[in-house]
Amino acid sequence: MLRGDAVEVLERWRAPDAEQEELRAHYLQHLATHPDGMWRSCRPEHVTASALVVDGTGQNTLLTLHKTVGRWLQLGGHCEPGDTTLGGAALREATEESGLPGLTASREPLQLSRHLLQAGGCAGAYHLDVQFLVTATASTEYVVSEESHDLAWFPLDALPPDTDTSVRELASRAQHHLAHR
Repeated sequence: MLRGDAVEVLERWRAPDAEQEELRAHYLQHLATHPDGMWRSCRPEHVTASALVVDGTGQNTLLTLHKTVGRWLQLGGHCEPGDTTLGGAALREATEESGLPGLTASREPLQLSRHLLQAGGCAGAYHLDVQFLVTATASTEYVVSEESHDLAWFPLDALPPDTDTSVRELASRAQHHLAHR
């Protein structure tokens, strides 16, 4: 069910540029050739789901100072057996990692990001991350989970200096999306 939803999401998604289209095709090929392609046990790569959480104003994003990576990142992670949709997996991860109630996820991804894990249980594997926009509608009072050193709200256009390029691109896509909806 989850794998079928991931294929459907990726098939209908209109990539904003050639690089994203190349990733979209790669993800679909991966899922076509790996029945277990949604699970962390799949090597050398597997699909993950993440969320760029923004506040109700659409001006700020909640980032995690990730324990393993040691950098400010969007919330997200591995799909789990109870997940039925890719957007739902991103929403579950955002809720677990932030403690925020009443989050809502976009129907379509904002961006795809393929990256090699350098540390942790998936070191040496690639994450085929599908990144969604998630909005905090009820509260902005977060709770730091065991996966984070810290959480903090940052303006979308003023992220911490050491923020990863892919997170900067994701924030830029979110700003564009929010300005044109």
